[in-house]
Amino acid sequence: MSQLPSIAIIIGSTRPGRVGASVGQWVFEEASSREDAAFTLVDLADFGLGLLNEATSPGAANRAYENPATRVWSQEIDKYDGYVFVTPEYNHGVPAAFKNALDLLYPEWNDKTVAFVGYGADGGVRSIEHWRTIVANVRLHATRAQLSLSLFTDFEAGRFTPSERRAGELEGVLNQLLPLTVALRGMREGH
Repeated sequence: MSQLPSIAIIIGSTRPGRVGASVGQWVFEEASSREDAAFTLVDLADFGLGLLNEATSPGAANRAYENPATRVWSQEIDKYDGYVFVTPEYNHGVPAAFKNALDLLYPEWNDKTVAFVGYGADGGVRSIEHWRTIVANVRLHATRAQLSLSLFTDFEAGRFTPSERRAGELEGVLNQLLPLTVALRGMREGH
């Protein structure tokens, strides 16, 4: 198990004019300075996923999806040992497109890790808490630490401008994510 754990930083907003891309890029740049994992930035908007358009449930399909876009998404997600969800909060919940992207797959998420970077008027905390209950069902293991970014203090004129302390907070999140990722990868490889 000498290969570094692979972590996808997923930009979970597909909304035009979104700020999520700049948040995701910042997370990627900060994380990439680490030497204990390989990070990849994955933009959900690049995949063009349809709304729950697979006839067979993802658990039963076992990676044999009908739609080409779902197959590409499956192959992308399957490559990683863990994830950082960069998630907005929409109406006190998770973004529909991101929830749909999670719901289209099942075994690809199993026994892997996830951490959350949320943003919104209240730091995306309700979205993150909602995600915690959702990801448990696909057997993703979430870190306790999270990063919550406020639209009022971490953005200026719609542009992401994190305060200095945010890098240290992200480091704390990743410091929880990576050991858990390594442990779960070992468990998956042991099967």
